[in-house]
Amino acid sequence: MTGVNLTAWILGLVLGLMIFLFIFRIILTWYPQLDLNRFPLNVIAWPTEPFLALLQKLIPPIGGVDITPIIWVGIFSLLREILLGQQGLLTMLSRVS
Repeated sequence: MTGVNLTAWILGLVLGLMIFLFIFRIILTWYPQLDLNRFPLNVIAWPTEPFLALLQKLIPPIGGVDITPIIWVGIFSLLREILLGQQGLLTMLSRVS
């Protein structure tokens, strides 16, 4: 396994995990009474909260609905496609070497 392949594998794992966590975070917004500071929900809240806090400063809730997790799913999906998709940068780089 070359360095590019290892990097692509790790990056794919991290981006996929973040997409999964944000999708789960979207589902958790349907249940505002849940305490996100308690296990096992804090496993989802802890890695996503810094990203959400950053974007919530720029985009306020629309009609009382926080859309920032949806935006982050789109951002991470786009990054994953640009870097690791069929015509992605790292995919093309691994074919050259």
